[in-house]
Amino acid sequence: MHFDVARLAPGTAYRLLTSTVVPRPIAWITTAAEDGSVNAAPYSFFNAMGGAPPVVAVGMMRDPARGLKDTAENILATAEFVVNLVPDALAEAMNLTSIDAPRGVDETALAGLATLPSVHVRPPRIAGVPAAMECSLQAAVTTGPRQVLAIGRVLAFHIDDAFVLDAARGHLDTPAMGLIGRMHGAGWYARTTDRFRMDRPSWADRQRDGGGGGG
Repeated sequence: MHFDVARLAPGTAYRLLTSTVVPRPIAWITTAAEDGSVNAAPYSFFNAMGGAPPVVAVGMMRDPARGLKDTAENILATAEFVVNLVPDALAEAMNLTSIDAPRGVDETALAGLATLPSVHVRPPRIAGVPAAMECSLQAAVTTGPRQVLAIGRVLAFHIDDAFVLDAARGHLDTPAMGLIGRMHGAGWYARTTDRFRMDRPSWADRQRDGGGGGG
């Protein structure tokens, strides 16, 4: 079936997008307002966008009634945020921080989460996550009347020692982190326990083995 986005209601386009772009990694973002108050919220419109320098991007939707949520307001005001990656063990706490709490509520306290100080930015990290990234805002792009894209440059990585295999080469035991991602529909998540591997093909190997290829 063909879906012409120009003819769709915004909610329909949103559901088509979130039902096909799966699984999506979750950026459990901590920010600090200008007065120092802390906010935490999960976002699944998130991914890595470059490696030299390391760059991540987070898409944030506006609340129909309140406008920009605390996370977006804090990032735009302070240009700082921390991306915490979510392990299965903290899924319930992460879900609790998605609550529609009034402005100024510290979701880390609400969810009973401990925090750790960051090195380069004011927002704290969430204790117990296997990996966290301190970020500075590189650019903010308004992509629609109800959404903004924050592009962040990663200033530092914090990786739990238990998952570091070779620090000099940046090799990590990613499967052991037990990270989770968002799936289709409200409330659906995926664990990263079902995996398979394929080696990336080489054109030189293909030519050597007599394989053909179209131009």
